[in-house]
Amino acid sequence: MTAHKMLDEKFYSKSLGEELNLIICLPPDFSPLYKYPLFIVQDGKDYFQFGKLARHSEELAVNEQIQKAIFIGIPYKTVMDRREKYHPDGKQNEAYIRFLAFELVPYLEERFPSFQMPTSRFLMGDSLGASVSLKAALLFPFTFGNVILHSPYVDETILALAEKADPARVKIYHIIGDQETAVETTGNEVLDFLSPNKSLEQILTSRGFDYYFRVFNGDHRWKYWQPFIKESLQFMLPVNTFDLESMRA
Repeated sequence: MTAHKMLDEKFYSKSLGEELNLIICLPPDFSPLYKYPLFIVQDGKDYFQFGKLARHSEELAVNEQIQKAIFIGIPYKTVMDRREKYHPDGKQNEAYIRFLAFELVPYLEERFPSFQMPTSRFLMGDSLGASVSLKAALLFPFTFGNVILHSPYVDETILALAEKADPARVKIYHIIGDQETAVETTGNEVLDFLSPNKSLEQILTSRGFDYYFRVFNGDHRWKYWQPFIKESLQFMLPVNTFDLESMRA
């Protein structure tokens, strides 16, 4: 298989008042003549390093099990920086979500050929990265129509948004480990992730979201999330999801 084309870029966010790094992963045969779905990935470096996202997406695309897509990873700077941006109560959480919806999406869609529809935009993250992804999708379903959640941190803010959001607008993939009952967090707390995730599942199921949920055998580590990367992509982006129309005039 031919390797993905990896680009390292910097983006200045007015909402955050700072520069962020972007890791952009293009399909090996990327062509500006065709449109692509966009995946915006929190904890971006971790997904490429520990989740083997580029390798798995390439393998699935070559085998015609998913549609080709562009993946944009956003690495966090420090653990505390990550918490301030990703945690629902973080000081920069609202600004980070504005950056995703109102700055990053327009930049990417000007930079790369894409379908420019909420159904063709995907958010993805693990733990707090999953929390901010879900919060952004529930708040801005006309921008983000899909979200992949690997063991999200779920609190009352997230549950309340799930109760109010339009189930016709957002497609969700969601996994949590059966041993995630005492997770050590960056806030120096030990929290039960499993119970609130099950509460979230009950809300999303009862409200009729296009939704996949699984409790896996394991805890809050990449060792357990990595095997589900392929499954999440196949659920979200089966081959022929979008018409690969030519960009030629």
